[in-house]
Amino acid sequence: MASTRTTASSAARLRWTVLTAASLALLAACGKPDDRTVGQKVDAAVNSAEQKTDAAAEKMRKESAELKARTETALDKAADKTTSAANKVVEKVEDAAITTAVNAELAKDPTLSALSINVDTAVGAVTLRGTAPSAVARERASTLAMGVKGVHRVDNQLLVKG
Repeated sequence: MASTRTTASSAARLRWTVLTAASLALLAACGKPDDRTVGQKVDAAVNSAEQKTDAAAEKMRKESAELKARTETALDKAADKTTSAANKVVEKVEDAAITTAVNAELAKDPTLSALSINVDTAVGAVTLRGTAPSAVARERASTLAMGVKGVHRVDNQLLVKG
């Protein structure tokens, strides 16, 4: 019976030693005692997780807003470039139409030779180069060119040969 008591006593001392060591290890690991209940610890963990989630959501909102602003800026620049390119194409087409119309008017006139007059157009400004048979024919070329829709100015550089 003495050996049973000794064995029980040894087991109790061993349990006490293990519990004490475990408690000391926990206290040493934490660095401070934690008197909170399990429920309080869970609530604290949930609150911490919610705060981190809110912070991450706010960061994503800010980054999304910045990305949206950068995208809008890039789209605005692309739209400006597209509009500019389209305007240049329209100008070129309008200038080509003016050149064609001026050449047609010159070809209709019996005193002028459309083959001896070069017509260049830039943004509605027409330049006439080449030769005219007389001063009157030279002025007639300017009048005909000025009468074409879209012409703003005529630079008559025709030389009189006749």
